[in-house]
Amino acid sequence: MMWWVDVLVGLTCGAVILVPTPSTAAHAVQTPLGAHHDIPLDFGYDELVDWRLDEPPDANATGNLIFETASSLLQFWPNTRYRNGHTIVPGVVRPGTLLYHGTSKQEVPSVPEWTATDPEHSLAFCQGRTETGCWHLTLAATRPLQVLYFDGSSASKLQGNQGGSMDSQDIITWGEPKPEWLYKERERIAALCEWGQQYGLDGFARMQMDFEIMLCNFTAGVEVVTFANLASLKIGPPQDGRPNYKHIMFRATEIIHSSSWHYRYPGETRVQLDLARLVSFYDTALFPSLVSQRAGQERWDHRLLGISAADSAALMKRLDETLSKQDQTNSGVDWPTLFRVIIDRHADRLDLLRDLLADTSTVMDSDELYRQARVIQLQLRVIVTPYALHSATPPNSSMLQQVGTSWAKPVFRGCATAHTTVISSLLSGQMTPSERLLLDAVQQTTRELCRVMVKMWAKGVMNGLDEYLWLDDREGDLPRAVVEGILQDWRTELDGLMTWLDWSVWIKCRPSCGPKRCYIPTWPFGFPSDKLPMSFPAPELQQPQTLEQFMHLQTGTNFADWERPQPKCIRRVQPYAGF
Repeated sequence: MMWWVDVLVGLTCGAVILVPTPSTAAHAVQTPLGAHHDIPLDFGYDELVDWRLDEPPDANATGNLIFETASSLLQFWPNTRYRNGHTIVPGVVRPGTLLYHGTSKQEVPSVPEWTATDPEHSLAFCQGRTETGCWHLTLAATRPLQVLYFDGSSASKLQGNQGGSMDSQDIITWGEPKPEWLYKERERIAALCEWGQQYGLDGFARMQMDFEIMLCNFTAGVEVVTFANLASLKIGPPQDGRPNYKHIMFRATEIIHSSSWHYRYPGETRVQLDLARLVSFYDTALFPSLVSQRAGQERWDHRLLGISAADSAALMKRLDETLSKQDQTNSGVDWPTLFRVIIDRHADRLDLLRDLLADTSTVMDSDELYRQARVIQLQLRVIVTPYALHSATPPNSSMLQQVGTSWAKPVFRGCATAHTTVISSLLSGQMTPSERLLLDAVQQTTRELCRVMVKMWAKGVMNGLDEYLWLDDREGDLPRAVVEGILQDWRTELDGLMTWLDWSVWIKCRPSCGPKRCYIPTWPFGFPSDKLPMSFPAPELQQPQTLEQFMHLQTGTNFADWERPQPKCIRRVQPYAGF
Protein backbone atom coordinates (compact mmCIF):
# COMPACT_ATOMS: atom_id res chain seq x y z
CA MET A 1 0.00 0.00 0.00
CA MET A 2 1.26 3.46 -0.84
CA TRP A 3 2.23 5.67 2.10
CA TRP A 4 -0.49 8.26 1.41
CA VAL A 5 -3.19 5.59 1.62
CA ASP A 6 -1.95 4.69 5.11
CA VAL A 7 -2.12 8.36 6.06
CA LEU A 8 -5.68 8.61 4.74
CA VAL A 9 -6.73 5.52 6.70
CA GLY A 10 -5.16 7.00 9.83
CA LEU A 11 -7.04 10.28 9.40
CA THR A 12 -10.30 8.49 8.72
CA CYS A 13 -9.96 6.52 11.95
CA GLY A 14 -9.00 9.59 13.94
CA ALA A 15 -5.37 8.59 14.50
CA VAL A 16 -2.66 11.18 15.06
CA ILE A 17 0.20 8.72 14.50
CA LEU A 18 1.10 8.16 10.85
CA VAL A 19 1.58 4.45 10.38
CA PRO A 20 4.98 3.66 8.85
CA THR A 21 5.32 1.44 5.84
CA PRO A 22 8.60 0.24 4.35
CA SER A 23 8.55 3.31 2.11
CA THR A 24 7.97 5.80 4.95
CA ALA A 25 11.19 7.43 6.11
CA ALA A 26 9.92 9.02 9.33
CA HIS A 27 6.82 9.97 11.31
CA ALA A 28 5.30 13.35 10.58
CA VAL A 29 5.49 15.77 13.48
CA GLN A 30 2.53 18.00 14.42
CA THR A 31 3.14 21.26 16.26
CA PRO A 32 0.45 21.57 18.94
CA LEU A 33 -1.75 24.62 19.11
CA GLY A 34 -1.19 26.71 22.21
CA ALA A 35 2.46 25.71 22.57
CA HIS A 36 3.30 29.30 23.52
CA HIS A 37 1.64 28.69 26.89
CA ASP A 38 4.59 26.48 27.87
CA ILE A 39 2.27 23.57 28.59
CA PRO A 40 4.37 20.45 27.98
CA LEU A 41 2.95 17.74 25.77
CA ASP A 42 5.88 15.34 26.23
CA PHE A 43 6.52 14.74 29.91
CA GLY A 44 9.52 13.54 31.83
CA TYR A 45 9.29 10.78 34.43
CA ASP A 46 9.28 13.14 37.42
CA GLU A 47 6.23 14.96 36.09
CA LEU A 48 4.33 11.70 35.72
CA VAL A 49 4.83 10.16 39.16
CA ASP A 50 1.21 10.84 40.16
CA TRP A 51 -0.34 9.54 36.94
CA ARG A 52 -0.73 5.87 37.79
CA LEU A 53 -3.19 3.88 35.72
CA ASP A 54 -3.85 1.47 38.58
CA GLU A 55 -4.93 4.12 41.11
CA PRO A 56 -8.75 4.57 41.31
CA PRO A 57 -10.43 7.51 43.09
CA ASP A 58 -10.77 7.64 46.85
CA ALA A 59 -13.96 6.00 48.11
CA ASN A 60 -15.12 9.28 49.68
CA ALA A 61 -14.35 11.42 46.64
CA THR A 62 -17.39 13.38 45.47
CA GLY A 63 -16.09 15.01 42.28
CA ASN A 64 -18.22 12.67 40.16
CA LEU A 65 -21.32 13.55 42.20
CA ILE A 66 -20.71 17.29 41.93
CA PHE A 67 -20.04 16.93 38.20
CA GLU A 68 -23.27 15.02 37.59
CA THR A 69 -25.48 17.26 39.74
CA ALA A 70 -23.99 20.48 38.34
CA SER A 71 -24.36 19.25 34.76
CA SER A 72 -27.99 18.24 35.45
CA LEU A 73 -29.33 21.47 36.93
CA LEU A 74 -32.84 22.45 35.79
CA GLN A 75 -33.18 19.22 33.79
CA PHE A 76 -36.30 17.26 34.63
CA TRP A 77 -35.04 13.72 33.90
CA PRO A 78 -31.98 13.50 36.20
CA ASN A 79 -33.70 15.47 38.97
CA THR A 80 -36.67 13.11 38.89
CA ARG A 81 -34.38 10.10 38.97
CA TYR A 82 -32.43 11.42 41.97
CA ARG A 83 -35.06 13.34 43.89
CA ASN A 84 -33.05 14.35 46.95
CA GLY A 85 -31.32 17.51 45.80
CA HIS A 86 -27.86 18.50 47.01
CA THR A 87 -27.36 21.81 45.20
CA ILE A 88 -28.50 25.40 45.78
CA VAL A 89 -27.83 27.98 43.06
CA PRO A 90 -28.81 31.64 42.63
CA GLY A 91 -30.44 32.47 39.33
CA VAL A 92 -32.45 35.04 37.43
CA VAL A 93 -35.70 35.07 35.47
CA ARG A 94 -35.37 37.50 32.58
CA PRO A 95 -37.85 40.33 31.81
CA GLY A 96 -40.72 39.25 29.59
CA THR A 97 -40.79 35.69 30.96
CA LEU A 98 -44.35 34.44 31.58
CA LEU A 99 -45.41 32.75 34.81
CA TYR A 100 -48.77 31.11 35.49
CA HIS A 101 -51.02 30.68 38.53
CA GLY A 102 -54.27 28.69 38.73
CA THR A 103 -56.87 29.46 41.40
CA SER A 104 -60.53 29.11 42.31
CA LYS A 105 -61.10 32.83 42.92
CA GLN A 106 -60.67 36.07 41.05
CA GLU A 107 -58.01 37.52 43.33
CA VAL A 108 -54.37 38.26 42.61
CA PRO A 109 -52.54 36.72 45.59
CA SER A 110 -51.52 39.18 48.29
CA VAL A 111 -49.21 36.66 50.01
CA PRO A 112 -46.44 34.41 48.68
CA GLU A 113 -47.84 31.83 46.27
CA TRP A 114 -46.79 29.34 43.63
CA THR A 115 -46.41 29.99 39.90
CA ALA A 116 -45.65 27.56 37.11
CA THR A 117 -43.34 28.03 34.14
CA ASP A 118 -45.74 26.07 31.90
CA PRO A 119 -49.53 26.66 31.88
CA GLU A 120 -50.19 22.90 31.71
CA HIS A 121 -48.90 22.74 35.28
CA SER A 122 -50.86 25.69 36.69
CA LEU A 123 -54.08 24.60 34.96
CA ALA A 124 -54.19 21.60 37.30
CA PHE A 125 -54.86 24.11 40.09
CA CYS A 126 -57.48 26.04 38.10
CA GLN A 127 -60.42 24.47 39.91
CA GLY A 128 -63.78 25.90 40.86
CA ARG A 129 -67.50 25.29 40.68
CA THR A 130 -68.76 24.04 37.34
CA GLU A 131 -71.20 26.91 37.01
CA THR A 132 -68.63 29.65 37.77
CA GLY A 133 -65.44 28.20 36.33
CA CYS A 134 -61.93 28.89 37.61
CA TRP A 135 -59.31 31.61 37.22
CA HIS A 136 -55.98 31.42 35.47
CA LEU A 137 -53.50 34.24 36.04
CA THR A 138 -50.66 34.98 33.59
CA LEU A 139 -47.84 37.21 34.80
CA ALA A 140 -44.86 38.67 32.96
CA ALA A 141 -41.57 39.64 34.59
CA THR A 142 -40.92 43.38 34.14
CA ARG A 143 -37.35 43.25 35.47
CA PRO A 144 -34.85 40.49 36.28
CA LEU A 145 -36.34 38.39 39.06
CA GLN A 146 -33.75 37.12 41.53
CA VAL A 147 -34.43 33.50 42.53
CA LEU A 148 -32.74 30.69 44.42
CA TYR A 149 -32.95 27.23 42.86
CA PHE A 150 -33.09 23.94 44.79
CA ASP A 151 -32.21 20.92 42.64
CA GLY A 152 -33.80 17.49 42.81
CA SER A 153 -37.58 17.05 42.98
CA SER A 154 -37.58 19.82 45.53
CA ALA A 155 -41.35 20.38 45.55
CA SER A 156 -42.33 16.70 45.86
CA LYS A 157 -44.02 15.50 49.04
CA LEU A 158 -42.19 12.21 49.45
CA GLN A 159 -42.60 10.38 52.72
CA GLY A 160 -40.68 7.93 54.86
CA ASN A 161 -37.76 6.20 53.18
CA GLN A 162 -38.63 8.09 49.98
CA GLY A 163 -38.32 11.48 51.69
CA GLY A 164 -35.49 13.97 51.47
CA SER A 165 -36.44 16.15 48.53
CA MET A 166 -37.03 19.18 50.78
CA ASP A 167 -34.05 18.72 53.11
CA SER A 168 -32.04 21.65 51.74
CA GLN A 169 -35.01 24.02 52.05
CA ASP A 170 -35.65 22.88 55.60
CA ILE A 171 -32.08 23.68 56.65
CA ILE A 172 -32.51 27.27 55.47
CA THR A 173 -36.01 27.53 56.90
CA TRP A 174 -35.72 25.64 60.17
CA GLY A 175 -32.02 24.92 60.63
CA GLU A 176 -32.33 21.17 59.97
CA PRO A 177 -34.38 18.73 57.88
CA LYS A 178 -37.91 18.36 59.24
CA PRO A 179 -39.52 15.30 57.60
CA GLU A 180 -42.50 15.61 59.92
CA TRP A 181 -43.21 19.09 58.49
CA LEU A 182 -43.41 17.84 54.90
CA TYR A 183 -46.79 19.42 54.21
CA LYS A 184 -46.12 22.75 55.93
CA GLU A 185 -45.80 24.45 52.57
CA ARG A 186 -47.47 27.70 53.64
CA GLU A 187 -45.06 28.03 56.52
CA ARG A 188 -42.14 27.04 54.27
CA ILE A 189 -42.81 29.61 51.56
CA ALA A 190 -43.46 32.37 54.10
CA ALA A 191 -40.23 31.63 55.98
CA LEU A 192 -38.15 31.40 52.80
CA CYS A 193 -39.51 34.69 51.48
CA GLU A 194 -38.91 36.41 54.80
CA TRP A 195 -35.33 35.15 54.90
CA GLY A 196 -34.68 36.01 51.25
CA GLN A 197 -35.93 39.57 51.57
CA GLN A 198 -32.56 40.74 52.93
CA TYR A 199 -30.89 39.56 49.70
CA GLY A 200 -33.49 40.91 47.31
CA LEU A 201 -34.76 37.45 46.38
CA ASP A 202 -38.06 37.49 44.50
CA GLY A 203 -38.69 33.78 44.70
CA PHE A 204 -37.49 30.20 44.82
CA ALA A 205 -37.34 27.76 41.88
CA ARG A 206 -38.30 24.14 42.47
CA MET A 207 -39.48 21.07 40.56
CA GLN A 208 -42.10 18.38 41.00
CA MET A 209 -44.47 17.49 38.11
CA ASP A 210 -42.85 20.39 36.24
CA PHE A 211 -40.89 23.48 37.25
CA GLU A 212 -42.34 26.15 39.49
CA ILE A 213 -41.35 29.41 41.14
CA MET A 214 -42.48 30.23 44.65
CA LEU A 215 -43.17 33.92 44.09
CA CYS A 216 -42.88 36.13 47.15
CA ASN A 217 -44.72 39.22 45.85
CA PHE A 218 -47.24 39.29 42.99
CA THR A 219 -46.94 43.07 42.64
CA ALA A 220 -43.14 43.44 42.58
CA GLY A 221 -41.26 42.91 39.33
CA VAL A 222 -44.25 41.31 37.57
CA GLU A 223 -47.25 42.61 35.65
CA VAL A 224 -50.61 40.93 35.05
CA VAL A 225 -50.99 39.91 31.41
CA THR A 226 -54.34 38.14 31.65
CA PHE A 227 -56.62 36.88 34.38
CA ALA A 228 -58.84 34.50 32.47
CA ASN A 229 -62.06 32.89 33.67
CA LEU A 230 -61.77 29.34 32.35
CA ALA A 231 -64.00 26.31 32.37
CA SER A 232 -63.29 24.41 35.56
CA LEU A 233 -61.93 20.89 35.58
CA LYS A 234 -64.82 18.40 35.55
CA ILE A 235 -64.28 15.30 37.61
CA GLY A 236 -67.67 13.90 36.72
CA PRO A 237 -70.26 12.05 38.81
CA PRO A 238 -69.22 9.11 40.99
CA GLN A 239 -69.56 5.68 39.44
CA ASP A 240 -70.54 2.87 41.78
CA GLY A 241 -69.45 5.06 44.68
CA ARG A 242 -66.08 5.83 43.09
CA PRO A 243 -65.10 9.17 41.51
CA ASN A 244 -64.42 9.35 37.77
CA TYR A 245 -60.81 10.48 37.43
CA LYS A 246 -60.74 10.51 33.64
CA HIS A 247 -60.49 14.28 33.32
CA ILE A 248 -57.89 14.55 36.06
CA MET A 249 -55.77 11.99 34.23
CA PHE A 250 -56.08 14.06 31.06
CA ARG A 251 -54.63 17.07 32.89
CA ALA A 252 -51.94 14.96 34.54
CA THR A 253 -50.88 13.56 31.18
CA GLU A 254 -50.48 17.05 29.79
CA ILE A 255 -48.29 18.02 32.75
CA ILE A 256 -46.13 15.00 31.98
CA HIS A 257 -46.06 16.23 28.38
CA SER A 258 -44.93 19.75 29.34
CA SER A 259 -42.26 18.46 31.70
CA SER A 260 -40.85 16.33 28.87
CA TRP A 261 -39.81 19.55 27.12
CA HIS A 262 -37.23 19.99 29.87
CA TYR A 263 -36.10 16.36 30.22
CA ARG A 264 -32.55 16.89 29.00
CA TYR A 265 -29.97 19.61 28.49
CA PRO A 266 -30.46 22.59 28.39
CA GLY A 267 -33.51 21.94 30.57
CA GLU A 268 -35.69 24.76 31.91
CA THR A 269 -34.05 27.79 30.30
CA ARG A 270 -36.42 30.40 31.71
CA VAL A 271 -34.41 30.26 34.91
CA GLN A 272 -30.75 31.12 34.24
CA LEU A 273 -28.34 30.02 36.93
CA ASP A 274 -25.06 31.52 38.14
CA LEU A 275 -22.84 28.51 38.80
CA ALA A 276 -20.08 30.79 40.08
CA ARG A 277 -22.25 31.07 43.23
CA LEU A 278 -23.30 27.42 43.49
CA VAL A 279 -23.40 25.63 46.85
CA SER A 280 -23.16 21.82 46.91
CA PHE A 281 -23.76 19.56 49.88
CA TYR A 282 -21.25 17.21 48.23
CA ASP A 283 -18.57 19.76 49.13
CA THR A 284 -16.75 17.68 51.74
CA ALA A 285 -14.72 20.65 53.01
CA LEU A 286 -17.83 22.74 53.67
CA PHE A 287 -20.04 19.91 54.96
CA PRO A 288 -17.76 17.28 56.54
CA SER A 289 -20.50 15.83 58.77
CA LEU A 290 -22.33 14.45 55.71
CA VAL A 291 -19.39 12.26 54.62
CA SER A 292 -20.10 9.62 57.26
CA GLN A 293 -23.86 9.89 56.66
CA ARG A 294 -23.36 8.82 53.03
CA ALA A 295 -20.86 6.05 53.74
CA GLY A 296 -21.95 2.76 52.18
CA GLN A 297 -25.10 4.26 50.65
CA GLU A 298 -26.17 4.39 47.04
CA ARG A 299 -26.87 7.84 45.68
CA TRP A 300 -30.64 7.20 45.71
CA ASP A 301 -30.46 7.23 49.50
CA HIS A 302 -28.29 10.32 50.04
CA ARG A 303 -29.99 12.77 52.38
CA LEU A 304 -29.09 15.72 54.55
CA LEU A 305 -30.42 14.11 57.72
CA GLY A 306 -27.73 14.11 60.37
CA ILE A 307 -26.06 17.30 59.18
CA SER A 308 -24.28 18.92 62.13
CA ALA A 309 -25.24 22.29 63.57
CA ALA A 310 -21.80 23.57 62.53
CA ASP A 311 -22.37 22.50 58.92
CA SER A 312 -25.84 24.08 58.91
CA ALA A 313 -24.25 27.30 60.13
CA ALA A 314 -21.61 26.98 57.39
CA LEU A 315 -24.37 26.78 54.80
CA MET A 316 -26.02 29.95 56.04
CA LYS A 317 -22.67 31.76 56.12
CA ARG A 318 -21.81 30.68 52.56
CA LEU A 319 -25.26 31.72 51.30
CA ASP A 320 -24.90 35.07 53.05
CA GLU A 321 -21.51 35.61 51.39
CA THR A 322 -22.64 34.60 47.92
CA LEU A 323 -26.05 36.32 47.94
CA SER A 324 -24.65 39.54 49.40
CA LYS A 325 -22.06 39.80 46.61
CA GLN A 326 -24.03 39.36 43.42
CA ASP A 327 -21.46 41.41 41.50
CA GLN A 328 -18.44 39.49 42.75
CA THR A 329 -15.58 38.83 40.35
CA ASN A 330 -15.40 35.38 38.82
CA SER A 331 -13.32 33.63 36.18
CA GLY A 332 -15.88 33.96 33.41
CA VAL A 333 -15.65 30.24 32.59
CA ASP A 334 -18.81 28.89 30.96
CA TRP A 335 -19.20 25.95 33.34
CA PRO A 336 -22.41 24.43 31.88
CA THR A 337 -20.81 24.33 28.44
CA LEU A 338 -17.62 22.78 29.82
CA PHE A 339 -19.63 20.00 31.47
CA ARG A 340 -21.60 19.47 28.28
CA VAL A 341 -18.48 19.28 26.09
CA ILE A 342 -17.04 16.53 28.29
CA ILE A 343 -20.31 14.59 28.33
CA ASP A 344 -20.86 14.99 24.60
CA ARG A 345 -17.32 13.83 23.80
CA HIS A 346 -17.58 10.65 25.83
CA ALA A 347 -21.16 9.57 26.63
CA ASP A 348 -22.06 8.05 23.23
CA ARG A 349 -18.64 6.48 22.83
CA LEU A 350 -18.78 4.77 26.21
CA ASP A 351 -22.30 3.58 25.44
CA LEU A 352 -21.07 2.17 22.12
CA LEU A 353 -18.21 0.39 23.86
CA ARG A 354 -20.65 -1.18 26.31
CA ASP A 355 -22.84 -2.43 23.44
CA LEU A 356 -19.84 -3.78 21.52
CA LEU A 357 -18.56 -5.62 24.57
CA ALA A 358 -22.01 -7.05 25.25
CA ASP A 359 -22.13 -8.38 21.69
CA THR A 360 -18.91 -10.37 22.23
CA SER A 361 -20.38 -12.42 25.08
CA THR A 362 -22.19 -14.77 22.68
CA VAL A 363 -19.56 -15.07 19.94
CA MET A 364 -18.53 -18.71 19.43
CA ASP A 365 -16.06 -18.45 16.55
CA SER A 366 -12.53 -17.61 17.77
CA ASP A 367 -11.58 -15.68 14.64
CA GLU A 368 -14.72 -13.57 14.92
CA LEU A 369 -14.04 -12.93 18.61
CA TYR A 370 -10.53 -11.75 17.78
CA ARG A 371 -11.89 -9.51 15.01
CA GLN A 372 -14.40 -7.92 17.37
CA ALA A 373 -11.70 -7.35 19.98
CA ARG A 374 -9.75 -5.39 17.37
CA VAL A 375 -12.88 -3.38 16.50
CA ILE A 376 -13.26 -2.44 20.17
CA GLN A 377 -9.57 -1.57 20.38
CA LEU A 378 -10.06 0.81 17.45
CA GLN A 379 -12.89 2.56 19.31
CA LEU A 380 -10.63 2.92 22.35
CA ARG A 381 -8.02 4.48 20.09
CA VAL A 382 -10.62 6.95 18.79
CA ILE A 383 -11.13 8.17 22.36
CA VAL A 384 -7.43 8.60 23.15
CA THR A 385 -6.40 9.83 19.69
CA PRO A 386 -6.01 13.55 20.59
CA TYR A 387 -3.57 12.59 23.36
CA ALA A 388 -1.68 9.65 21.83
CA LEU A 389 1.77 11.26 21.64
CA HIS A 390 4.32 10.09 19.09
CA SER A 391 6.67 9.21 21.96
CA ALA A 392 4.09 7.14 23.88
CA THR A 393 4.91 3.65 22.64
CA PRO A 394 5.25 0.34 24.48
CA PRO A 395 8.59 -1.49 24.77
CA ASN A 396 9.28 -4.90 23.30
CA SER A 397 7.43 -7.88 24.73
CA SER A 398 10.42 -8.88 26.83
CA MET A 399 10.25 -5.55 28.72
CA LEU A 400 6.49 -5.38 29.29
CA GLN A 401 6.44 -7.11 32.68
CA GLN A 402 9.05 -4.70 34.00
CA VAL A 403 7.63 -1.51 32.51
CA GLY A 404 3.90 -2.30 32.60
CA THR A 405 1.72 0.61 31.48
CA SER A 406 4.09 3.40 32.51
CA TRP A 407 4.70 4.17 28.81
CA ALA A 408 1.03 5.32 28.57
CA LYS A 409 1.24 7.86 31.41
CA PRO A 410 1.73 10.84 29.06
CA VAL A 411 -1.47 9.83 27.24
CA PHE A 412 -3.32 9.59 30.56
CA ARG A 413 -2.15 13.00 31.71
CA GLY A 414 -2.82 14.65 28.36
CA CYS A 415 -6.37 13.30 28.30
CA ALA A 416 -7.13 14.13 31.94
CA THR A 417 -5.89 17.73 31.79
CA ALA A 418 -6.99 18.69 28.27
CA HIS A 419 -10.01 20.72 29.35
CA THR A 420 -8.65 22.27 32.53
CA THR A 421 -4.93 23.10 32.12
CA VAL A 422 -5.42 26.70 31.02
CA ILE A 423 -8.33 27.24 33.41
CA SER A 424 -6.34 26.05 36.43
CA SER A 425 -3.09 27.78 35.48
CA LEU A 426 -4.36 31.15 34.23
CA LEU A 427 -7.82 31.68 35.76
CA SER A 428 -7.72 30.07 39.20
CA GLY A 429 -6.81 33.35 40.90
CA GLN A 430 -10.08 34.89 39.74
CA MET A 431 -12.30 32.01 40.83
CA THR A 432 -14.99 32.07 43.48
CA PRO A 433 -15.03 29.20 46.02
CA SER A 434 -17.87 27.67 44.00
CA GLU A 435 -15.80 27.72 40.82
CA ARG A 436 -12.85 26.08 42.52
CA LEU A 437 -15.23 23.33 43.63
CA LEU A 438 -16.50 22.92 40.07
CA LEU A 439 -12.96 22.86 38.66
CA ASP A 440 -11.99 20.14 41.12
CA ALA A 441 -15.10 18.16 40.12
CA VAL A 442 -14.15 18.38 36.44
CA GLN A 443 -10.57 17.36 37.21
CA GLN A 444 -11.64 14.37 39.32
CA THR A 445 -14.12 13.28 36.66
CA THR A 446 -11.82 13.57 33.66
CA ARG A 447 -8.97 11.97 35.57
CA GLU A 448 -10.95 8.80 36.28
CA LEU A 449 -12.57 8.76 32.86
CA CYS A 450 -9.19 9.02 31.15
CA ARG A 451 -7.49 6.63 33.57
CA VAL A 452 -9.88 3.84 32.64
CA MET A 453 -9.97 4.62 28.92
CA VAL A 454 -6.18 4.81 28.59
CA LYS A 455 -5.73 1.71 30.73
CA MET A 456 -8.12 -0.25 28.48
CA TRP A 457 -6.44 1.07 25.34
CA ALA A 458 -2.95 0.32 26.65
CA LYS A 459 -3.96 -3.24 27.47
CA GLY A 460 -5.05 -3.76 23.89
CA VAL A 461 -1.83 -2.23 22.57
CA MET A 462 0.33 -4.47 24.72
CA ASN A 463 -1.57 -7.52 23.47
CA GLY A 464 -1.12 -6.64 19.82
CA LEU A 465 -4.73 -5.59 19.14
CA ASP A 466 -3.98 -2.04 18.02
CA GLU A 467 -3.63 -1.40 14.29
CA TYR A 468 -1.44 1.65 14.78
CA LEU A 469 0.90 0.54 17.56
CA TRP A 470 2.25 -2.97 17.77
CA LEU A 471 4.96 -4.96 19.47
CA ASP A 472 7.67 -5.60 16.91
CA ASP A 473 8.22 -9.19 18.00
CA ARG A 474 4.55 -10.22 18.31
CA GLU A 475 3.38 -12.71 15.68
CA GLY A 476 0.04 -14.35 14.99
CA ASP A 477 -3.38 -14.00 16.59
CA LEU A 478 -3.90 -14.26 20.33
CA PRO A 479 -5.21 -17.50 21.82
CA ARG A 480 -8.96 -17.41 22.47
CA ALA A 481 -8.51 -17.63 26.25
CA VAL A 482 -6.31 -14.52 26.19
CA VAL A 483 -8.83 -12.59 24.09
CA GLU A 484 -11.67 -13.61 26.40
CA GLY A 485 -9.64 -12.46 29.39
CA ILE A 486 -8.99 -9.06 27.80
CA LEU A 487 -12.68 -8.64 26.95
CA GLN A 488 -13.74 -9.53 30.49
CA ASP A 489 -11.24 -7.06 31.94
CA TRP A 490 -12.58 -4.40 29.59
CA ARG A 491 -16.17 -5.11 30.65
CA THR A 492 -15.25 -4.84 34.32
CA GLU A 493 -13.35 -1.59 33.83
CA LEU A 494 -16.04 0.00 31.69
CA ASP A 495 -18.93 -1.05 33.92
CA GLY A 496 -17.11 0.33 36.94
CA LEU A 497 -16.43 3.64 35.18
CA MET A 498 -19.98 4.11 33.91
CA THR A 499 -21.40 3.25 37.34
CA TRP A 500 -19.05 5.78 38.95
CA LEU A 501 -19.88 8.51 36.42
CA ASP A 502 -23.61 7.67 36.55
CA TRP A 503 -24.53 10.13 33.80
CA SER A 504 -28.28 10.46 33.35
CA VAL A 505 -27.86 10.59 29.56
CA TRP A 506 -27.49 6.79 29.67
CA ILE A 507 -30.85 6.33 31.42
CA LYS A 508 -33.41 5.93 28.65
CA CYS A 509 -36.02 3.56 27.32
CA ARG A 510 -34.46 0.60 25.54
CA PRO A 511 -35.82 0.03 22.95
CA SER A 512 -37.11 3.51 22.21
CA CYS A 513 -40.82 4.20 22.63
CA GLY A 514 -41.81 5.17 19.10
CA PRO A 515 -45.16 7.02 19.28
CA LYS A 516 -45.33 6.47 23.03
CA ARG A 517 -43.49 8.62 25.58
CA CYS A 518 -40.47 7.57 27.59
CA TYR A 519 -41.49 8.31 31.18
CA ILE A 520 -39.77 8.16 34.53
CA PRO A 521 -41.97 7.80 37.67
CA THR A 522 -42.91 11.33 38.70
CA TRP A 523 -44.43 12.40 41.99
CA PRO A 524 -47.36 12.38 42.66
CA PHE A 525 -48.47 10.16 39.79
CA GLY A 526 -48.89 6.74 41.35
CA PHE A 527 -46.76 7.45 44.40
CA PRO A 528 -47.70 6.37 47.92
CA SER A 529 -49.01 8.97 50.34
CA ASP A 530 -50.79 9.05 53.66
CA LYS A 531 -53.86 8.02 51.63
CA LEU A 532 -52.02 5.18 49.91
CA PRO A 533 -49.83 3.03 52.19
CA MET A 534 -46.91 1.08 50.80
CA SER A 535 -48.77 -2.18 51.45
CA PHE A 536 -51.46 -1.27 48.92
CA PRO A 537 -51.53 -4.13 46.33
CA ALA A 538 -51.82 -1.86 43.29
CA PRO A 539 -50.73 -4.37 40.61
CA GLU A 540 -53.73 -6.54 41.41
CA LEU A 541 -56.21 -3.71 41.92
CA GLN A 542 -58.51 -3.13 38.96
CA GLN A 543 -61.02 -0.74 40.57
CA PRO A 544 -59.18 2.32 41.96
CA GLN A 545 -60.60 3.81 45.14
CA THR A 546 -58.49 6.98 45.29
CA LEU A 547 -56.74 9.35 42.89
CA GLU A 548 -53.36 7.92 43.91
CA GLN A 549 -54.52 4.41 43.04
CA PHE A 550 -55.88 5.59 39.72
CA MET A 551 -52.60 7.32 38.85
CA HIS A 552 -50.75 4.16 39.79
CA LEU A 553 -52.72 2.07 37.34
CA GLN A 554 -52.49 4.63 34.56
CA THR A 555 -48.71 5.14 34.77
CA GLY A 556 -47.86 1.53 35.57
CA THR A 557 -45.69 2.52 38.52
CA ASN A 558 -44.46 -0.45 40.55
CA PHE A 559 -43.44 -0.07 44.15
CA ALA A 560 -39.78 -0.62 43.35
CA ASP A 561 -40.02 2.28 40.90
CA TRP A 562 -40.59 4.73 43.74
CA GLU A 563 -37.27 3.85 45.31
CA ARG A 564 -35.21 3.32 42.16
CA PRO A 565 -36.98 5.19 39.32
CA GLN A 566 -36.56 3.46 35.97
CA PRO A 567 -37.79 4.67 32.57
CA LYS A 568 -40.69 3.05 30.76
CA CYS A 569 -42.89 3.70 27.75
CA ILE A 570 -46.40 5.04 28.40
CA ARG A 571 -49.23 6.08 26.10
CA ARG A 572 -49.61 9.76 25.21
CA VAL A 573 -53.35 9.67 24.44
CA GLN A 574 -56.40 7.94 25.88
CA PRO A 575 -56.74 5.20 26.92
CA TYR A 576 -53.65 5.85 29.02
CA ALA A 577 -53.39 2.32 30.46
CA GLY A 578 -51.96 -0.48 28.39
CA PHE A 579 -48.24 0.03 28.14
